[in-house]
Amino acid sequence: MKLVFITIGLLLLGVAGLAIKLWTKKDGKFAGTCASQNPHLNKEGESCGYCGKAADLCENR
Repeated sequence: MKLVFITIGLLLLGVAGLAIKLWTKKDGKFAGTCASQNPHLNKEGESCGYCGKAADLCENR
């Protein structure tokens, strides 16, 4: 039972950390969540496989 409480506590701590990070960010957005915005991961300038946005359309590049 002690392990369950520790696990739940750590999960709550992680969720609280993400909530605080989102709360402190400008406009409530995480920066650089698309792989197409990272020049180290996208050297060929391909579009994002998740959202489909082209690399030249990313605003944080």
